[in-house]
Amino acid sequence: MSVARRATGWSAGLAAALAGVMVVSAGIGPVSVPAETVVKAVLEAIAVPTLVGGELAWRHPLAFPLRDSHRAIVMRIRLPRIALGALVGFALGAAGTVMQGFFRNPMADPSIIGVSSGAAVGAVASIVAPAAIPFGLGLEPAAFAGALITAFGVYAVATEGGRTPVATLLLAGVAVQTLLGAVTSFLLLQSGESMRRVVYWLMGHLDNASWSDFVPVAGVPLLPLFVLCCFLVLLAYARDLNVLLLGEEEAGGLGIEVERTKRLLLAISAVITGAGVAVSGVIGFVGLIVPHVMRLVVGPDHRILLPTAALTGSAFLVAADTAARSAPQELPVGIVTAAVGAPFFLFLLRKRRVHEL
Repeated sequence: MSVARRATGWSAGLAAALAGVMVVSAGIGPVSVPAETVVKAVLEAIAVPTLVGGELAWRHPLAFPLRDSHRAIVMRIRLPRIALGALVGFALGAAGTVMQGFFRNPMADPSIIGVSSGAAVGAVASIVAPAAIPFGLGLEPAAFAGALITAFGVYAVATEGGRTPVATLLLAGVAVQTLLGAVTSFLLLQSGESMRRVVYWLMGHLDNASWSDFVPVAGVPLLPLFVLCCFLVLLAYARDLNVLLLGEEEAGGLGIEVERTKRLLLAISAVITGAGVAVSGVIGFVGLIVPHVMRLVVGPDHRILLPTAALTGSAFLVAADTAARSAPQELPVGIVTAAVGAPFFLFLLRKRRVHEL
């Protein structure tokens, strides 16, 4: 079977599984909503453009006799949170796959170049000392800016003479993570009454999600489009990533512009991770474990691995967040991903050795 057909088949199956997980998740909560009602509520929200009196208007062609309470619970409360979880899981799954291929290291994840640490400093600073944040940036923009500044700072430190050795980049990332961890700890000590909010953000959560997180401008959901565009660029370079696994000299000999490809992969991975972390806090293990699991299932070819890992990351984070909000006391989703992901990963290691990249 060709690579394209395998990628399409796996992606279609996982997309259907993700849709099923989202429907089930939307029905779970203090008020149970039947799956059929969830689907009808979503179908009702579909709008199509229509010309009325020569002017463009949006019309909802479907309508069902649903309870207003069920409609509100699904569309206003649960679905924004589920959609945000799916989006963040998609971003982390894709970025984790690229980082592990980029570093040729199965222990790499999206935070390895300091993206999460930088986002944490930006977010915590915006909570503890908002007056010190330039341009009055709020929490999410400050976290995103912190992530990008850190990622590109690490890249600049590791680059010399136009070359960026992977080992130097890895060590620079570890050193910067340690430094920023100290900064975050210092800010945490100064947080006073804000400490609970700071700690909660650092644990990763989706409970404040709303449709405004998608930053609609003129009805256009910018965040999903941004993540999708980044993913498509990464997918376009999946073959180059496969070749880079052979080694930089071999990749250069096969016609790959090594340094240019590395810069692009690093930049897009940092950007897509920063976007996810900015709206959800630091959620670990998704970008580390999901690519491993899917590599065991579909193999190491990034043309298949990248879309499958992204979709599985979405489904995993939605399921983890459903468990987090269904607990007797609601938990940050980062606790659930760690508590579930780490033992499952150890189980896989015992059952079957992880493939070498």
